[in-house]
Amino acid sequence: MFRDLVDDPDNYSLEQDAFLDVPFVPTDEGVIKAMLELAGVGPQDLLYDLGAGDGRIVVAAARHYNTRSIGIEIDPYRIADAMEYAGLTRVEYMVDFIEDSIFTADISAATVVTLYLLDSVNLQLRPRLLNELRPGTRIVSHAFSMGDWKPDELLELSGVKIYKWVVPAQIAGTWEWEGWDGTPYRMELRQKFQEVEADVWKAGQAVQLKNAKLEGNRLELDIQADAAAPLTYFTLNFKNNKLHSVQES
Repeated sequence: MFRDLVDDPDNYSLEQDAFLDVPFVPTDEGVIKAMLELAGVGPQDLLYDLGAGDGRIVVAAARHYNTRSIGIEIDPYRIADAMEYAGLTRVEYMVDFIEDSIFTADISAATVVTLYLLDSVNLQLRPRLLNELRPGTRIVSHAFSMGDWKPDELLELSGVKIYKWVVPAQIAGTWEWEGWDGTPYRMELRQKFQEVEADVWKAGQAVQLKNAKLEGNRLELDIQADAAAPLTYFTLNFKNNKLHSVQES
């Protein structure tokens, strides 16, 4: 996590799943605080730090936010430093450090993932993050983006960018439900990451979709039958990529 901001992809070996000859540079404490606050971490979370270095983010999450945390790091010497640091700060009972590759370690239990890698490495990780993390999991990256996966939030701190994404449910397709009065609705939804657009029908008649917002498993829709009609608001909740419940207001 706390590595030099190196732009040369030759310093990275996909075959070994390891960083090579990358100088160790600690992340600024102010950036760590901003990352954790942007992620909204708390006692209910399990944070995974991919490329944990000497464990500063892991320890800060446990020490200041009472968050259980796990650091994934391939360098055993960094893990030794991280474990010693956790002991000195008396949070060793809340943290763990695993010697493994960020490309193979099991991260499916995470509710928050933190990164300080490279753009190219983030893109290599992106399929794992989207497919293995549960919808609603927050991802925060110091300095580096995810290509055309736009962040849900972007923070700038003293010239440093901090990105946040919320893993979206995969819900592209056709969905049907009933309003509170039994009126049938049908929606054909198209999706690119968390960005969605859709065609919607009410009782077989096309209606206008004024707004759609997907965050994790939750899809909010604002629907209007015609220009003179009031807006109808739906919240569709998905579970295991299936429609689980509908709320109308």
